[in-house]
Amino acid sequence: MDLLLHPTYIPNIATFATIVQNDIIWEICDNYQKQTYRNRAYICTDQGKFMLNIPIKHVGGKEGRQKYKDVKLDNDYRWQRQHWRTLQTAYRTSPFFEYYEDDLAPIFINNHSYLLDFNLFTTDIIASCLQVKMNTRYTDTYELKPKGVFDARLLVHAKKTISISQKSYVQVFNSRHGFIENCSVLDLLFNEGPASLDYLMNQNLDFLND
Repeated sequence: MDLLLHPTYIPNIATFATIVQNDIIWEICDNYQKQTYRNRAYICTDQGKFMLNIPIKHVGGKEGRQKYKDVKLDNDYRWQRQHWRTLQTAYRTSPFFEYYEDDLAPIFINNHSYLLDFNLFTTDIIASCLQVKMNTRYTDTYELKPKGVFDARLLVHAKKTISISQKSYVQVFNSRHGFIENCSVLDLLFNEGPASLDYLMNQNLDFLND
């Protein structure tokens, strides 16, 4: 199925399950909106669910809204180093962190100027770890009600709760917090390793109809 989706930062399990089970068309012509997964991701730490947030350069004054593809990263702050250190602290005792560490490191080392480019780069690296070949189809105009594709752009909204029926797996801090669902796909990868792709392929996608 052709499915329309926003590129997000280290996509969560619902989003990556949607990616691996469908033919994706990336929405790149929309306006940037705050409080979405475009610049945030959630992981599991010893404190529970924790947000990684990418700082961006905001447009103010008369310029008003800006296109997602025009949003620049605020690299004056060394957020990539902080995010990588946070991931290392949270997952260094997980079964597969060391297995994927070198493959994922470029996400937090290579410099990018634009948020959209960075998110696409990040998703490609994770897809490679999962041994999934990504397509490179993009929108060339924004449509409020697109025709001929399934619109899954709702998954970008961080404040929207979806009804995901997710099979639990062992997380690093299970004994402290119980199972925390729909975290970043890295949580799945570090804990389940090569079994992650089968997990995502078998994830029920009924939440797309919410």
